[in-house]
Amino acid sequence: MTCRTRSWGCCSGWIVPLLTRAVGQIRTLLAERRYAVPNRPGARLRTVKDVFAYAQAEGVQLRLDATEVQVRRPRAGRGGRRAFVVGKKKQNTMKATVVADHRGRTLWADAMRPGRMHDATAVRMEGIDACFRHFPLVEMLLDEGYLGLRRDHPGKALTPPRKPNKSALPEFHERWKLHRHAHSSDRITVENALADHKRWKQLMRWTHRRENLPATYRAIAERVCDRTATSPAHPGHRVRPRPGGAASPTLGPHSTR
Repeated sequence: MTCRTRSWGCCSGWIVPLLTRAVGQIRTLLAERRYAVPNRPGARLRTVKDVFAYAQAEGVQLRLDATEVQVRRPRAGRGGRRAFVVGKKKQNTMKATVVADHRGRTLWADAMRPGRMHDATAVRMEGIDACFRHFPLVEMLLDEGYLGLRRDHPGKALTPPRKPNKSALPEFHERWKLHRHAHSSDRITVENALADHKRWKQLMRWTHRRENLPATYRAIAERVCDRTATSPAHPGHRVRPRPGGAASPTLGPHSTR
């Protein structure tokens, strides 16, 4: 037993770096596969422009949201240390932007930025803001963190309706609640996609080098995308009443053009 322990101690000096290098190469290969097109075997969406082109050609209404992954605190004295601190969670995080379709299938996940960066800023830096001008028929459901995109692209970047004034009539408040609930029900599919990603333990709290997190997140998101690309619907598919109409599936045909 002692000989085996000593032999392993002698070999670990070169085995551990070899395994680390192999894992890094496999991670890169998985991250470069990109995202499967639903019901189209072999086709891949490699850039956010491909996602917008696919959505415009197929008439798919997109959903976008950001999620945070806790990372290790940068070493004291290093420049840019505060960029990872998020005031909401009081943690050091990195933020990923994810695009999903009306059935909760991941179409694109990238734009890993420091957690302190605003969601809308990360979207603009990744070029999603410019895609609205090149693909005018694409609609995208967003949360209230992207009000700037709605201002720049009215009718395309769709956020929840603004709350009416307190002096408004009661029917306006009731209408606001109905439309807000309908918007949240339609946008919940991207939350389901984020939940699929967070089922992987590595994305709950990243304890390795921060520069390796973007490739790891893409590799995991692509694995989830491959699994859900041929699925008929997300398990959370339910029927909800829509304002001004009869009950219809939240993830049904009304979510597309």
